[in-house]
Amino acid sequence: MPAKPITIGPLNFANRGDANSFLRTMLNRYDLGDRVNAADEDVLRGALVLHPEADQKIGCGVAHFSVRSADYGTRCFWITRFDGTTEKFSYKTCIRG
Repeated sequence: MPAKPITIGPLNFANRGDANSFLRTMLNRYDLGDRVNAADEDVLRGALVLHPEADQKIGCGVAHFSVRSADYGTRCFWITRFDGTTEKFSYKTCIRG
């Protein structure tokens, strides 16, 4: 089966593996607690809408993204909503859809 292209926000990838590598590199570029910059935020907004639970994750709206710790000492992207609540999300789940 040929590779299936995927578009995430403003970026087009030849396949899901390339998208996964790009987002993993983005995640590791930040220190824990850092807020994601505006350019990366555009990509993450595009990824988030692909998440199967996007409506629940987005809630009242995304104010910004950050990188924080997650389960078992891993790092993860986190959403901070306009009401101040936070929610983690997996970029891998976004890519898988």
